[in-house]
Amino acid sequence: MIEPQAPAPPGSAQSGDGPCGPGGGPVRLPVRQGTGRFLVLAGVFVCAACGLVYELELVALATYLMGDSVTQASVVLSVMVFAMGVGSLAAKRLCRHAAAGFGAVEAVLALVGGCSAMALYAVFAWTGDWGGAWASGPRVLLVAFSLATGLLIGAEVPLLMELIQRIRRQDAGGAVADLFAADYVGALVGGLAFPFLLLPFLGQLTGALITGAVNAAVGGALVLGLFRQDLTRRARLLLVVTNTCVLTVLASAAVLVDDFEHAARHALYGPDVRVALQTGVQEVVLTGGRDGRPLDLYLDGRLRISGRDAPRYHEALVHPAMAGPHARVLVLGGGDGLAAREVLRHPGAHRVDVVGVDAGVVRLARRDPALSALNGHALDDPRVRVSAEDAFDWLRGAPPAAYDVVVSDLPHPGVTTSTKLYSQEFYGLARRVLKPGGRLVVHGGPVASRPHDFWTVETTVRAAGFRTAPYRTRGRLADAAAGPGRIPADTGRAHRDWGFVLAARTDPELRLDPSGPRPRTLTDASLAADARAAARTRVPGLPPSTLVHPRYAR
Repeated sequence: MIEPQAPAPPGSAQSGDGPCGPGGGPVRLPVRQGTGRFLVLAGVFVCAACGLVYELELVALATYLMGDSVTQASVVLSVMVFAMGVGSLAAKRLCRHAAAGFGAVEAVLALVGGCSAMALYAVFAWTGDWGGAWASGPRVLLVAFSLATGLLIGAEVPLLMELIQRIRRQDAGGAVADLFAADYVGALVGGLAFPFLLLPFLGQLTGALITGAVNAAVGGALVLGLFRQDLTRRARLLLVVTNTCVLTVLASAAVLVDDFEHAARHALYGPDVRVALQTGVQEVVLTGGRDGRPLDLYLDGRLRISGRDAPRYHEALVHPAMAGPHARVLVLGGGDGLAAREVLRHPGAHRVDVVGVDAGVVRLARRDPALSALNGHALDDPRVRVSAEDAFDWLRGAPPAAYDVVVSDLPHPGVTTSTKLYSQEFYGLARRVLKPGGRLVVHGGPVASRPHDFWTVETTVRAAGFRTAPYRTRGRLADAAAGPGRIPADTGRAHRDWGFVLAARTDPELRLDPSGPRPRTLTDASLAADARAAARTRVPGLPPSTLVHPRYAR
């Protein structure tokens, strides 16, 4: 609420200084002073909402493209906050021309913020696999956009403060309170609009473009509508032309965004993209699966399933754990149905519960002809029950001693969103739901390229009260491993093996069920060799990973 201020005596100067020092007299407005201040504060509200959307957009896209949300969020936010301080200092030079300066800042911010997502995506898609000096190109561009956006957002505050004070002078504390109140409420609205409105309904690219258009329109309208008398005729014309060009660029990009995404997706995944959808949890892409081409499943840009090596991976994951009682089996992750397929090959499996966080992947696994054929329509088997929930939360409410086998078919622990699913607390919950004599098997990521992570998984499982038998299996093709590597940046370094940890309350025996089905890629002899190969990579002395102290490398 803006308190009214008594007018100064006739002929006297009004009290109060702007952020740049003593300001000039009040400007002539086309509306009353109170209305003018309200419109400026409304502009602050909108600009703050747009600024926070730009920040969240950079964090979200960087996490999707480069992984590890903690690191990316830290880089973006710290660089932007630093740049905002620099921008505030730099804006002092513009305070003598606050209206023109604010109009220019908003036009540039709208262009930079609105196009940042497309620029990052384009660089990652078309140049992310260049390597050499450009290996860190997308990360450098992320920092550059964070810096530029922070500079421009920081420049808004002193300019807006000067404009508010030029409408009607008031004490500095009251003006700052009004400005920051509008700014913080706008940030709240922008922060809520991004995950609940812009991202699910418009997507990352279109959402950023529309935000930029709103930013440019509001900034231009505020200056040209309220402070046009502060601008020379040439400045007004230049501002109109600039905003028109910015809005034209943003509108053109919005019209072409679907074609752009299509082309970028083909650059990332190759020309055989068959399904691409945003489920609300992640982006899901299917390639191949027709005309004899192998099917690949990508989740948020990470190769999760390769049709060429899926049997090798899932047989190694499931079959050693099934050597023993296996009437009731719990699969954590595995919404693609491939782990459940291997479990159902064992005639003694009477109940299989699959817990996957993304219902969209489960629907695709049931309905897509190629993926459902690959998983043998396992999710439609009457013995299978599927729950679309977070595995950690589901385990907390699960009945104790309910399962003979728990299969943890989850993404690599180095992915930030998966860290809690590789914690001591998580394995403690898994131990609670196992029957006496039950077995747990965990996918621990690649052994050869990330031994620290793999042996941290093994240490963490032991810290939860298990005895362990670690082993690994190799993929046939270096670029076909179903690991979490980014595409295309990690194509040349794709994981050549997968590591697993078989665990039980007593020393587990690493073998195949003699009365079970014969795997196509696994024998008792190969399992023993795989265990010896894994043991040679052991990293001793590692501490377990916990919820409050994750230990996995980024």
